[in-house]
Amino acid sequence: MSEYSELLESIKGLAQGLGAINQQAVREYAPIVDHIVRTRSQDVRHIEHTLDGLLDFCGHEPALRHFRKLCRYYWELNPVSTAGYINAYRDLFDADNEAAFDPDKEARP
Repeated sequence: MSEYSELLESIKGLAQGLGAINQQAVREYAPIVDHIVRTRSQDVRHIEHTLDGLLDFCGHEPALRHFRKLCRYYWELNPVSTAGYINAYRDLFDADNEAAFDPDKEARP
């Protein structure tokens, strides 16, 4: 096997591992976000901790949907802090396209 082939196989393995991590994050965060919203939680520390964790996975569309859902909910409680999370998302994932994150956009199942 050539060095190039080995490099491609290594990159392929990393990409598959990253995909698995993203999927696991969605499985773990989805019930947390749903519970926060369903119970109308006012626990700012828990909400922000959840947003902090989700932010790491917003490059994966299903995680981004949960992040948006929680931002829409949190906006009513603390718009300044929520705007900070939206700006952090933009800085990390989409600095060139300010319109990419629309907190009013409905989450898709």
